[in-house]
Amino acid sequence: MALSRVYWRRVSLRGAAVTPGPLFSLRPQPGRRSPAWGPPRPSRLHLSPKVDVKSIVSSFVAKTKVVREKYNLFLERRFPRFYVLYSAFMKGFQMLLADAKKARRIKAFMSQKKLMFHQLSYRDMEHLRQFRRDVTKCLFLGIISIPPFANYLVFLLMYLYPRQLLIQHFWTSKQQMEFLDIYHARRKQSHPEILNCLEKAIPLISNAALQQHFTYLCTKVQSGAHPSINDMLLLKKCFSTYPLDIAHLSVPHMACYLRGLDSTHLGEDWCRIWLEEWLQLSCSLKNAEMSLLLHAVVLLSTNYSGTRH
Repeated sequence: MALSRVYWRRVSLRGAAVTPGPLFSLRPQPGRRSPAWGPPRPSRLHLSPKVDVKSIVSSFVAKTKVVREKYNLFLERRFPRFYVLYSAFMKGFQMLLADAKKARRIKAFMSQKKLMFHQLSYRDMEHLRQFRRDVTKCLFLGIISIPPFANYLVFLLMYLYPRQLLIQHFWTSKQQMEFLDIYHARRKQSHPEILNCLEKAIPLISNAALQQHFTYLCTKVQSGAHPSINDMLLLKKCFSTYPLDIAHLSVPHMACYLRGLDSTHLGEDWCRIWLEEWLQLSCSLKNAEMSLLLHAVVLLSTNYSGTRH
């Protein structure tokens, strides 16, 4: 109040007519800064250039690869036995991931095309079937490893029974040859049964010439000889009608789901010759004669050169 009285007294002495007003003006003046409580000023901060994320990731991956190679070299020199197991595990894990991606693509294709399992190709069906078995085995190992200190027992069991507990991706090269021989020997045990079923079907064939040639084919295979493609093509009519067409095959006659050639002890040339025979036979058959193709896997594999051991 005293300040205002002094102010108006000086004004009256000067004789100036001034209307009362505020002592301070909040209007922004040119060349002056606005008060702190005014509208926000645009920021004058400049951001740094964008960081190339891809280059950082690629550099990190390259450095990680170098470190991993040095570590593998260290293990290979200092601990060769452990390195064999370690490399087999790493390769197996990568193959398992690749199988998972492929199974996912097959599932997406089935969903997109609205297909059932039996409508897939043989390779896709076999891949899904084998991947399901591998995942089941991995889940079983994971479950029994949950209790405290049970993982040590699981490691011991995997070491003692690798064929039963480990999937084939984690087998060593020596174990692969050994275990595949065991599985092929089991499949080969059903070959004589399939040949016996073929012999029992010979009297039911109406054509006498075909009966005679069929008997010759079975005798040839049972004696240890490898049949020719022409020997089987002469009998293709027998596999399109009763009793050897697919619709009339008995359950014992289908004993063997996985049939094939044991290629672990064969060279590349022998495998190529067998595939050429297979292609020649498969390209000469009609849809109604597919039963012969099913039996040809047994007929062509039983006494093939290099597999008799």
